[in-house]
Amino acid sequence: MVLTVQDVKKSFPGAEGEVPVLRGVSLTLERGETLALTGESGSGKSTLLHLIGGLDRVDGGSITVAGREITDMSDTDRAALRRTDVGVIFQQFNLIPSLTVEANIAFQARLAGTYDVAHAKRLSAALGLTDHLLKYPEALSGGQQQRVAIARTLTARPKLVLADEPTGNLDEATAAEVLGQMLALVRETGAGLLMVTHSQSVARRMERHVHLSQGHVV
Repeated sequence: MVLTVQDVKKSFPGAEGEVPVLRGVSLTLERGETLALTGESGSGKSTLLHLIGGLDRVDGGSITVAGREITDMSDTDRAALRRTDVGVIFQQFNLIPSLTVEANIAFQARLAGTYDVAHAKRLSAALGLTDHLLKYPEALSGGQQQRVAIARTLTARPKLVLADEPTGNLDEATAAEVLGQMLALVRETGAGLLMVTHSQSVARRMERHVHLSQGHVV
């Protein structure tokens, strides 16, 4: 099991006190499995993703990633976990504009100490980026930039990939193509994939689907 979320609770300050967003969420994910997380706006999808990625702390419950309980980890250990075991793909591509495509793809893996030139080249070829490696992000289309973001994440060989609406900024045809490439590569690398999406068509392409409503998985 690459991910175990057990009875996780999270609240945020509001005008009239604490506002509960997650009220006891539990889910699991195995290596090589894909899971869609849907829910209405404000249901806590992105909050849960941030908690799993160690970008925020739970108020209650526990989260175990790749066999490690992260609930009480220090910020330093959480950052190290994101470098080695957890890859995050956001709707915004978050590429480094001063680096070439090739350097952007290598960036995360170099931080993790897992950079493999041959592996990076295979991923670049699979995502149609071979002819763009010496370009800078500004020269690429949105779809190409998202492919770079996917390659950057998978080059580091994470055990768990967290994706927050990764094709939300792309047109329908490009989104479908990029999603297909990402799912194929995730299966090939054996990583578990948890994807937040508002799209039922995207959710149907995943192996499992859970829905967040009023702070609970339904």
